[in-house]
Amino acid sequence: MELIIKPKNKWWEFDWKEIWLFRDLFYFLTWRDVKVKYKQTIIGAVWVIFQPFITMVIFSVFFGKLAKMPSDGVPYPIFVYTGLLFWTLFSSSLSAASNSFTSNEGILTKIYFPRIILPVSSIVTNVVDFFIAGIILSGLMVFYHYTPLFISFWLIPLLLVMTIFSTLGIGLFLASVNVKYRDVRFILPFFIQSLLFITPVIYPVSIVSPQYRWVLGLNPMTGIIEAARAGIVGGHPVDWPLLLISTVSMVVYCFIGFIYFKKVERYFADVI
Repeated sequence: MELIIKPKNKWWEFDWKEIWLFRDLFYFLTWRDVKVKYKQTIIGAVWVIFQPFITMVIFSVFFGKLAKMPSDGVPYPIFVYTGLLFWTLFSSSLSAASNSFTSNEGILTKIYFPRIILPVSSIVTNVVDFFIAGIILSGLMVFYHYTPLFISFWLIPLLLVMTIFSTLGIGLFLASVNVKYRDVRFILPFFIQSLLFITPVIYPVSIVSPQYRWVLGLNPMTGIIEAARAGIVGGHPVDWPLLLISTVSMVVYCFIGFIYFKKVERYFADVI
């Protein structure tokens, strides 16, 4: 019996059944990335906590103490760490997803499987880091005598899903471009570093004039981080219009990324 695998001609033809059939491969790739990340390391998962913690300390000293950056009435360490928690998930996942096709060139050219599994598995690996790093945020809230607001119990999972899809949309586009144009791997670190300063990680959106805040909302992480702070520690109510703009931006980026991915997916094995 001869089985011929043909690429789908229409971008909206997404085979969910096929994704389910390859669930074991998805599990294997995700678990492989987790093991590679922590195997034969001295501090292992401690690094996931150490990195954002030290960054929080540096930002708190230079921006909180010296620059007197406002934090909407919230202790600056909690303020900046909440932003860093979501930002680190986004930046690490975006970097991994953007390189997921080129770093798996061996299996990409030898066997058939739904290609979207690669960027998704690389993102899920960083979600594990997100929960580990969340331990520090819990410790900071205990130290500063803060209790999570009730809204956070449903808002934070929603914001986590939004972060994953924002990363997936942009990551799919960059990963697809990276297959043909390897310049992406050199440009990406600069892009992520620049994006940090137009994302309200070290400063609140409140310092921007209300009529211009919608521009910041075009960056999906803006609404996500601001809503996370409002939902976890309060200080100000959730800015629903800003979150709505960021949600629309997320959907647009996902749409563009998925369309471009489906358009060039059939050529991956030939040009990689």
